[in-house]
Amino acid sequence: MKPQRLVFVVNPDISHVGFHFKQAAEDLNIDFKICDMSEAFRGPSVLNKINWHLLGHRPAKLSDFSRRLLAICNDYRPDTIISTGLAPLEMDIIKEIGEIGIRRINYLTDDPFNSAHKAGWFMKGLPFYDVIFSPRRSNIEDLKKTGCKKVEYLQFGYNPYVHYPEAPSAAAEFLKFETDMVFIGGADRDRLPFIKAVINSGIKIAIYGGYWEKNPYTMVYSQGLAAPEVMRKAIGGAKVALCLVRRANRDGHSMRTFEIPAMGGCMLAEDTEEHREIFGSDGEYVIYFRTPDEMVHKAQFLISNEKERRRLAEACHSLIIKKNNTYKDRLVTMLNA
Repeated sequence: MKPQRLVFVVNPDISHVGFHFKQAAEDLNIDFKICDMSEAFRGPSVLNKINWHLLGHRPAKLSDFSRRLLAICNDYRPDTIISTGLAPLEMDIIKEIGEIGIRRINYLTDDPFNSAHKAGWFMKGLPFYDVIFSPRRSNIEDLKKTGCKKVEYLQFGYNPYVHYPEAPSAAAEFLKFETDMVFIGGADRDRLPFIKAVINSGIKIAIYGGYWEKNPYTMVYSQGLAAPEVMRKAIGGAKVALCLVRRANRDGHSMRTFEIPAMGGCMLAEDTEEHREIFGSDGEYVIYFRTPDEMVHKAQFLISNEKERRRLAEACHSLIIKKNNTYKDRLVTMLNA
């Protein structure tokens, strides 16, 4: 890989993919600048809500942020800009960045055709990227139909500086994090039947993620958002880690697909084609399920079988960390495209 100068248009918070790409660039000794896309949403909360709900998820400072990026590109002259997700960039600015000889890449972390994310201003700009990378195969043909020049499938990954095994140490920590099952992810509507089935079965569960505290059925089990150190200990303290994809996003795998095994968890995973591509047949590295009832049945088996849990967790951890699954590997793939 030849030397590069990059501009990342990302959210650099540690819980976001942008942070992991930033660390990957540091490991690769790449010269880069960060353009924090959360700045496009700064301003009065009322204005942001109006723009979000009435103007197609439009950031309040979309134009200002786009022009700032163009100024950075004109001054810094990077080889490539890499944006993630629904990056707040206007179509004309994306075109102009290309006209000055800078390659434009987007790592499309969300499904832009999902009604919860769909934004006309963003869709107009997509065809002007040189390459779109998507971690979901379900998006590829749709993206090509919108006029995107080159669309590539690229899985999520893990960050070895963030996603590593860390069991609860002190007695108080063990009491806090010890549980039968842990789930880390947002309260999507299609996930609720699975979580309800766990609760109804009597399996002890801890739930981390947004909006679970707002549902009267799950609020007692909600532990709030999980910072990385909490996520590591929550997985380390749980007998089973549940991996659900986002069906509204048409996901075949999720960020947790790689993060859970990297952190040493015994994973009970939703049965998808992409999961089987990564982990092979049922029982080889993970246990699969399709329905809430099947999930509960297999969870109960794992909870009562420590030896099998340990075998699966160790085998899956080894599988993920020995292959090229870090965000450093993903960044190299993007730059070599």
